[in-house]
Amino acid sequence: MTDTAREGREASAAEAGGPLTGVRVVELGQLLAGPFTGRLLGDLGAEIIKVEAPGRPDPIRDWGKARYEGRSLWWPVQSRNKKCITLNLRHEEGQSLLLRLAEQADVLVENFRPGTLEKWNLGYERLSEVNPRLVLARVSGYGQTGPYAKRAGFASVSEAMGGIRYINGFPGEPPPRMHISLGDSLAGMFAAQGILAALYWRDALRGGLGQVVDVSLMEASFAMLESAVPEYDRLGIVRGPQGTNLKGIAPSNIFKSSDDTWIVIAANADNVFRRLCEAMGRPELADDERFATHLARGDNQDEIEGIVAEWASRHTAKEIDEILNEAGVICGPIYTIADIFEDPQYRAREMLVTHVDPEFGEYVGPGIVPKLSRTPGAVRWSATWEEGSHNREVYGDLLGIPDEELERLRAEGVL
Repeated sequence: MTDTAREGREASAAEAGGPLTGVRVVELGQLLAGPFTGRLLGDLGAEIIKVEAPGRPDPIRDWGKARYEGRSLWWPVQSRNKKCITLNLRHEEGQSLLLRLAEQADVLVENFRPGTLEKWNLGYERLSEVNPRLVLARVSGYGQTGPYAKRAGFASVSEAMGGIRYINGFPGEPPPRMHISLGDSLAGMFAAQGILAALYWRDALRGGLGQVVDVSLMEASFAMLESAVPEYDRLGIVRGPQGTNLKGIAPSNIFKSSDDTWIVIAANADNVFRRLCEAMGRPELADDERFATHLARGDNQDEIEGIVAEWASRHTAKEIDEILNEAGVICGPIYTIADIFEDPQYRAREMLVTHVDPEFGEYVGPGIVPKLSRTPGAVRWSATWEEGSHNREVYGDLLGIPDEELERLRAEGVL
């Protein structure tokens, strides 16, 4: 890409705002991990060009059972801020068009099974030939190398083999999963992190070249295991499920109020525990040899958490929240999504944001994380429902393909 073209692109994108204004991303992913990566980058101002196969769109358009006005509510959130185009990558002309897009892009994100791009003659070697500055983010179940590389991978299995499913739940019971696709989201976050690091090296540190960002869903889950790895290596400890607390970390658990609300109270640090004792009217507990230190409380976890549970049972959730927060003790109720909608903190932080869907109008979606003081991200538009809704803009305006040529490509199944 010439300097003039790059400057023109950055100038045209300046109105969008966000710290990634001027960064162009081609997203080839389906379902969650790849598209979630694109969503995160788009929220921060990047131009996201989402590619779907003509007649075989991203299944997330129709994902889940919940429907509003006949539409899935997954699609408008996960595909906000994206320009949707159609392109048949199995067709030779489609592959040529992708190379032209890659030439104009900073990043390409894909979450196919390893080897798929190479099968289409679109591997990193060919992509980097047309654009040596391109960052290729590859998200897969097990990574691009190793004996499991060619396996298909979903979040549920990645969480299981990544170790986080085993430590979830209660001892002696089947390991449950979170009611979200956690492995996909974690992989998407690591992919976005890797992309930003690669762009920083390319531009700020003047490395000048792109590179491959290789993210495994299994490894993204595994990365959450904290000290479990050296605990097993040095001590032979196999960390298992612990229910509602962390073994040896006390008091830090859920406690039921007198009005049947579950409250998290986390006072495991020595100074916070002392404040909790004062707030409960039991200051002597802070100097009791059974509870005076972090290690002592871990050895007597059931006893100290029983004392806290008895105190909590005599107060309403509102009383517990007021007493403990006034005392500087970390606590908070376990929220449903309905509770989140009622909480003023979420509104004040713009975490419940009105989107405008082109078909069914206004709805509330999640806000932008993280918050940036000078270049905040934004929801610039909700997802469009028409497949290839931005074909004319991308292929015509960006690549300079005339309308009659676009019509031929559509008729031949390339677009």
